[in-house]
Amino acid sequence: MPEDIGSTVPRRQLGRLLRQFRNEAGVTLDAAAEALEYSRQKIWRLECGQGSVRVLDVKAMCELYGVSPEMTEAMRELAAETKSKGWWHAYGDAVPNWFELYVGLESAAARLREYGETLVPGLLQTRSYAHGLFQPGSRLSLEEREQAVEVRLRRQALLRRRLPQPPRLDAVLSEAVLRRVVDSYSVMTEQLNHLLEVSEQPNVSVHVVPLAAGPHPGAVAGSFVILDFPTTNGGRTAPEPSVVYSESLTGALYLDRPDELTAYEDTWRGLVALALGEAESRDMIKRILGEMRHD
Repeated sequence: MPEDIGSTVPRRQLGRLLRQFRNEAGVTLDAAAEALEYSRQKIWRLECGQGSVRVLDVKAMCELYGVSPEMTEAMRELAAETKSKGWWHAYGDAVPNWFELYVGLESAAARLREYGETLVPGLLQTRSYAHGLFQPGSRLSLEEREQAVEVRLRRQALLRRRLPQPPRLDAVLSEAVLRRVVDSYSVMTEQLNHLLEVSEQPNVSVHVVPLAAGPHPGAVAGSFVILDFPTTNGGRTAPEPSVVYSESLTGALYLDRPDELTAYEDTWRGLVALALGEAESRDMIKRILGEMRHD
């Protein structure tokens, strides 16, 4: 359903516009806070796209910054969209705050370019593989682990949705990902077969960087995703700027400065150049499957 995209992109778009018009008007954060009788923190949060935005707040800020009536109305419409909630809100703490933003962006993306250095990306994991990633002694309870797996599987539905159009997923995986046994050989054979199946979808491609390629920038960068977004309002609104997502044990980085995007775009192009073609990648997955079945 279209509403499953949630409010992430409208919040970010509106925040950027508010910051842009404040800067163009020569109004500092402190001056805006004083004039509007808001806290400085509130204006900062609105400009960063954190949380829903009241239409009244947008109207007051637009008046202060001298925004045209036409643009003010467009921003008021965006503010109304910031109140919608995506499906992931129903999972509560199973979706950490730092990951909630990613799920919203992922749901709104037109294209996902994902490099997996160590593990199969979440959008391509089987249930057994996802369960196998939780080691004995995990700090999460059995119920929390099950919820985390359910969120991961629910995310995968976006690749098969009808409306809006599903995103394009281009996955590049290190050969090490295919050979690293998670839980058991039976779990891995199921996972590798799943990779072969999902790669047959018209909007999904899977490429493998062989270990024989040697050291490369992707090994230094680690796993990451580049998210590209569609135009909205029939092309009248500029698309959301691309974002690079890089996850760690306790949080994540969201990179969108031009120099950061350029660095990861260069790394992506290097990975694609080193990776096997789709047919060759499928052949490698099948070879590794054969090896595992005989172990």
